[in-house]
Amino acid sequence: MNHFRNEDALVKGIARHFLPHRSHRLRLGIGDDAALWKPTPGFVSILTSDWFLEGSHFFRTKHPPDSVGWKCLARAASDIAAMGGTPGCFLLNLALPPDTTGKWLKSFLGGLHRAARSLDCVLAGGDTSRSRRILINITVIGEVQEGQEVLRAGARPGDVLCVSGRLGEAEQGLRLLRETRGRVNQKNEAIGKHLYPQPRVALGRWLAQRDLASAMIDLSDGLSSDLGRLCRASGVGAWIDAGKLPLPRGTDRLESAQQLALHGGDDYELLFTVSRRKVASLPATFRKLELTQIGKITKGRTMRIVGKDGAEEPLRAAGWDPFR
Repeated sequence: MNHFRNEDALVKGIARHFLPHRSHRLRLGIGDDAALWKPTPGFVSILTSDWFLEGSHFFRTKHPPDSVGWKCLARAASDIAAMGGTPGCFLLNLALPPDTTGKWLKSFLGGLHRAARSLDCVLAGGDTSRSRRILINITVIGEVQEGQEVLRAGARPGDVLCVSGRLGEAEQGLRLLRETRGRVNQKNEAIGKHLYPQPRVALGRWLAQRDLASAMIDLSDGLSSDLGRLCRASGVGAWIDAGKLPLPRGTDRLESAQQLALHGGDDYELLFTVSRRKVASLPATFRKLELTQIGKITKGRTMRIVGKDGAEEPLRAAGWDPFR
């Protein structure tokens, strides 16, 4: 793939990559000043935006370009999943150094296209520019049936705290990736989860449609940080049983595994609360994805964790924070 001569050629090249993927709700896509999107009657729109920056969220020397394409859309779509919604279309804002508009861009667009098809989420437009580093901003427009949206603010004391999947695997994968020299083993489960996260759209929609989740958030920055956000929005506290945390596999020490599960970011699992009267309706798995009850919501505003010895201690937010 040759480098593009100018911005118009770059935009046309991106558009060609996504032309086979259409939607009847996208009335007008790339080629005009803006896109036209027709919402579904009886649904409300969900809008979210996400940065994905070279040097902060990925490294050009470590992350395969197709994984960057996959992940920049998947992580934004995870916000839609956390509200019980379905992604519909997205806008891509892309600033690139000139030497990345050839082979790197082709692989990036391949990963982005696969993510878009997997999520049934169409490219509606965006903007391009030149930069010394790769800067990616994704805006996703989704929808949820009116009245079914799940917010962070719905948790109540006594609700059971639940999580999908295993926690800390993506952080474990990042550490392995940093230690890797040469070709990356993408078949490694932890590395695969870091490079190609799976937003839990089907689970979020299922929880919303059955009115099971009273509050929900996706785990992008780590359990300790994201749980704090849910608690603040709901005006509650939380109590976690460390022995029930779904830990990453392949770690030698229990303490290390627990730290990964509590503070590791990039998992994009769903953390949600279920009232005690409805928790019996929650299965142990959803489409082979583990659903684990890890604690409960409390009246106080503090978060606490109890170990196997029964000793409780405060749980402090120690997940990913770009300003820390």
